[in-house]
Amino acid sequence: MTPTKGTLIQFVNCKLVRKQAIISEDLWVRNGKIIDPFSVYFEENTIADVVVDCKGYLVAPSFIDVQINGAFGIDFSNEDDDIEKGLEKVCQGLLAHGVTSFCPTVITSPSSHYHKNLPKMSKVNGSAHRAGILGVHVEGPFISRDKPGAHPLNLIQTFENGFKDVENMYGDLSNVCLVTLAPELPFALDIIKELSLRGITVSLGHSIANLAEGEIAVKSGATFVTHLFNAMLPFHHRDPGLVGLLASDNIPIKKQYSTE
Repeated sequence: MTPTKGTLIQFVNCKLVRKQAIISEDLWVRNGKIIDPFSVYFEENTIADVVVDCKGYLVAPSFIDVQINGAFGIDFSNEDDDIEKGLEKVCQGLLAHGVTSFCPTVITSPSSHYHKNLPKMSKVNGSAHRAGILGVHVEGPFISRDKPGAHPLNLIQTFENGFKDVENMYGDLSNVCLVTLAPELPFALDIIKELSLRGITVSLGHSIANLAEGEIAVKSGATFVTHLFNAMLPFHHRDPGLVGLLASDNIPIKKQYSTE
């Protein structure tokens, strides 16, 4: 092994999904990336630094769930649940379904719920026994009253006092990694910029924003769309709404964007 190339890992006795079929074949990885074994044999003339026997198991990419409201009888938006005990149960249960990390998602709730539970929903690394927590996804309450979905209408809020309303609503943001909001709300663009500066991903959702409003939100720092097509304006040839961001040529092209 040369220091510049990194550790070469060979997974043997494993099954891979390739070309729409499950095949038995070794998998070679270096620096977290799958590499072509032929280059190792013929160009580098080297062997693996580490060999891992997969014992016939399937090797496949894991799932990352960025919007999960609860599981296994646990509701992250239920103030009565023991959130720390509940999170541990979900962490252990999700791993059996191929989910290695997730964002526990809290929908529109009273401010007291955020202040009570967000500090307890800590980010943790995954392991062989549990899925990791990337951070909390707060979906609401700063969303459109016209697209509430399952969110309680009486708890939906606006940003009348700018970012102060965000801090008053959520309290400590240390454990928050993702915020879903409606970009057409007054002062929303300032909120998007501030959240982005703090390293918090902004997702657009539960919104009646048109395409132009969505594009401005993206230019302000938004990079996600929450449950695409659901709780937003329907796709229309005259104005595709937030869905149109997928094909827009009026947003920065060097960013990474996602939908869920």
